[in-house]
Order: sequence, then structure tokens, then C-alpha cells
Amino acid sequence: MSSVKQSQEWGKLRCLFSLLCSRLNLLQDKLPLFVLCHTRELAYQICHEFERFSTYLPDIKVAVFYGGVNIKVHKDLLKNECPHVVVGTPGRILALGRDKDLGLKNVRHFILDECDKMLESLDMRRDVQEIFKMTPHDKQVMMFSATLSKEIRPVCKKFMQDPMEIYVDDEAKLTLHGLVQHYIKLSELEKNRKLNDLLDALDFNQVVIFVKSVSRAAELNKLLVECNFPSICIHSGMSQEERHVFFNSGST
Repeated sequence: MSSVKQSQEWGKLRCLFSLLCSRLNLLQDKLPLFVLCHTRELAYQICHEFERFSTYLPDIKVAVFYGGVNIKVHKDLLKNECPHVVVGTPGRILALGRDKDLGLKNVRHFILDECDKMLESLDMRRDVQEIFKMTPHDKQVMMFSATLSKEIRPVCKKFMQDPMEIYVDDEAKLTLHGLVQHYIKLSELEKNRKLNDLLDALDFNQVVIFVKSVSRAAELNKLLVECNFPSICIHSGMSQEERHVFFNSGST
């Protein structure tokens, strides 16, 4: 049965992976489990989690494909051995599918994580649609998101037949327990000083700061380092290898 699920819990994919992998026929199935997500980092993180679980299922082969890596590397990997589980971003998956390097005719479970992010963007939605057409008609489709708006739900259902729908419409129930939220209205010139004051005053292990541009990220990182905060900067102007090194460091 196809399904649309709204959830804040990261464990949903872990449980799903364990359940589906227990049903795979490793001698017959080639790429039965397929996961699409909207960013390289999320694809990498999901693949890493799946690989941890496959420690207990050593015959399960998991692979991840996304942009920023030479496509020849991915093509060579697929020539040597087709994985049972593929995680990837739409652009790279579509390129591999069009070139016939990645065969999708055996997909039995088609999963979109953070489906709203992929289907709200028209360009990404077109890629997802093209990939979807490469897969069999008879398959299970599952979509997950923590923030599934009422506007995007009908779009999700176009990919499924009579799906089971699990929504949490009460926003209070979507707020994680123990999470405290604050909002401060400031002028642009006040932001850096206030951020510095907050970092000085608060006890924390890690802080993640989102900004709107590459230049702002670089400037803020420079400022934080000058103020003796151990900061690193990750943005789209970096190579994928650099992003992975920083993403895995966990030192900030």
C-alpha cells in the first residue's frame, strides 16, 4: 500500500529500512528499494544510516548518488555491481537513468523523503516525474515530510493510488518536546552584535546558523573565528569533498 506520512521523527526511515530489507530476495532483487531526497547532505546522511543498519544485514548493498561527484565514478560503480538500495538526489539519478547506467525497472519501493521540498520546486518536481516514469507501474510509493502543507498534499497523491494518509494537523504536536524557541526582531546592523552576545551567554555543544547567501555565510564565519568561536562554514561554493569533510567533523 502506498502512503503519505507527516512526522518529525528521524527513526521512521530506520524502521522502514529494517522492515523492507527483511523482505528482500537478495538472489533475485536488483535495486528494489529506492530513496530520493532534495539535498546531497541528506542523501549522504540517509545512506550512512542505512549502512549502519546493514552491518546486521551484510548481504545488503547500499549506494548513494548525487551531484558534485564525477558521474564516471557512479557509472563505474554501477557497472561493477548493482546495489539493492539506492539513495540519491533527483538530478544525478535522472542523469544516470537517462544514460541507462541505472536501471529502475525492478524498483518495488519508491520513497521520497522531505517530499514537500522536492515537489514544491517545479524544476525538481519535473525530475522526480521523469524518474518516476522509469520505474514499474506496480510498486509501493511512500512519501515522508515533517512540514507537509495542505497545498502540496494533492500533488503527492498524484504519484499514488488510494494511499494511506497520516497527517498531524495540530502544529503543537509537531513541536519536539524540550525544544525552546525564541524570536528577536533586529535591524541588519544589530544582528552580529546580538549573535555574539548570545553565544557568549549560552551553554551549548553545537550551534547551526542558517543564512541566506554564500557571501553572508563566509563573512559571518570570519567574524566568529575572529571572536574566538570555533566555527566552520559550509556552502554551495565549496567542493563536495570539502563539504563532506566539514559535515563529518562535528567540531563546531
